[in-house]
Amino acid sequence: MTSVLPAPAAAPAAAPAATRAPAGGHLRVHGLSKSYGTLEVLRGVDLEVRPGEVTVILGPSGSGKSTLLRLVNHLERPDRGFVALDGQVIGYARRRAGWGRRRREVLRELTERDVLRQRTRIGFVFQNFHLFPHLTALENVVEAPVSAQGRPRAEVEAEARALLARVGLSDKADARPRQLSGGQQQRVAIARALAVKPALLLFDEPTSALDPELVGEVLGVIRDLAHDGTTLVVVTHEVAFARDVADTVVFMDDGVVVEQGPAARVLGSPAHPRTRAFLDKVR
Repeated sequence: MTSVLPAPAAAPAAAPAATRAPAGGHLRVHGLSKSYGTLEVLRGVDLEVRPGEVTVILGPSGSGKSTLLRLVNHLERPDRGFVALDGQVIGYARRRAGWGRRRREVLRELTERDVLRQRTRIGFVFQNFHLFPHLTALENVVEAPVSAQGRPRAEVEAEARALLARVGLSDKADARPRQLSGGQQQRVAIARALAVKPALLLFDEPTSALDPELVGEVLGVIRDLAHDGTTLVVVTHEVAFARDVADTVVFMDDGVVVEQGPAARVLGSPAHPRTRAFLDKVR
């Protein structure tokens, strides 16, 4: 598929290396739209997340939050708009088309292999874990760096053990998912996402499938990542967590960004009545 880049943001520039956080990337979402048949799920969404920042996305069910994350990782293709990470458009390559005054910059869709290579720069933690049931915790963490990045297994395994220790599961390396609690499975999923050394980490309702007593252990791991300077985009209903760790809060409803700004302002004194009504319900 080929599409014309919108003129206002035709060539997003990569952030200078000196300004980037070691574990983070610069995310830009421009004019992102997505429909399923006649149902508009996203309508012209713009978003920017700077390296090392934590952005929390709030909103009612069906507001387009999860679809936005899937488009950021190019698990689905947008109808319009684009996503760029450190200046590189995700899922597409830029090229020039036409002649003379008609010459313009367009986007050409990448092959699945090239998309997979790009996707290793974006870690994704799903609400339902998505672990391989036949693999141990350690093998789940090792799989992507070896198969998608072609890294030596011995090197990756040593890093994977360190990541499991980081999320408090060094003693569960040989356990299979069915032998782990929901909170433990989600922590394995976080370790797996970190194993590819992503520039950006996405969380889609990471605690929604957990029993209440297990929520704290997963939020604790995410909180540690935030304090370490990892660039995070987190879709959640946990307002207290957002208040604690978010630099920016985005409120979505009906496929659009209704309000966004510093966490303290949006959560403490929301400007839009839809934001206020939502926060009153979930607090």
